[in-house]
Amino acid sequence: MADIEFFYDPLCPWAWITSRFALEVASQRRLEIRWRPISLYYVNEEAFLADEEATANGEEPTMPVWYRPSSEYSRGLLRIATALDEQVGNSAVERFYTECGTLIHTKGKSVPVEGGTGVTDIVTEALKAGGFDSALSAEFDNSDHDAHLRSEKDTALGRTGKDVGTPIITFDLDRPDEASLFGPVISRIPRGEEALRLWDAVETIARTPGIAEFKRSIRSEPNFE
Repeated sequence: MADIEFFYDPLCPWAWITSRFALEVASQRRLEIRWRPISLYYVNEEAFLADEEATANGEEPTMPVWYRPSSEYSRGLLRIATALDEQVGNSAVERFYTECGTLIHTKGKSVPVEGGTGVTDIVTEALKAGGFDSALSAEFDNSDHDAHLRSEKDTALGRTGKDVGTPIITFDLDRPDEASLFGPVISRIPRGEEALRLWDAVETIARTPGIAEFKRSIRSEPNFE
């Protein structure tokens, strides 16, 4: 049984950094992580629909023009991850997420923002690097997975409340609604003892009854090293 649950979207650079932090701690503490999707496309679905209506009325959209196609692209990656979870197991999800994140964030491979250009390259490379069957690329366009992705989004936001993004971590699976947090949002990956100290602090906050929110603005750009 997993020790924690980590809700992620492959598109989010902050979730990527936090996921590497979680894996750093897991390697030292022998924690088992269950990887679960929270699609930014479905998190922002109402805003996308509102922008469609605004554009039709000749008004300016509120979301950046590149964000919806990028989120749709990331949803395709989560469809593949869902198929892997069903067919292979959750450890395969971790491998696939790692390969996708390495390509997108660490190596800076461009995510398509105008249709499907580049989708095949990233998917093909991630599947190959993870040792998966290339036929799984067909799952990218398989909308049969979308009901599951919607449900997972609802589960994650049900634990933290709305108006948050990714990542979301549940630290106590017996009390998921009381021990889940959005974040931490960090700009670099802590390692070694530093990682353990930060993890313990965040977990203490997550497990403390009555904690609702604390926040400050982002201080630096994400560093994927």
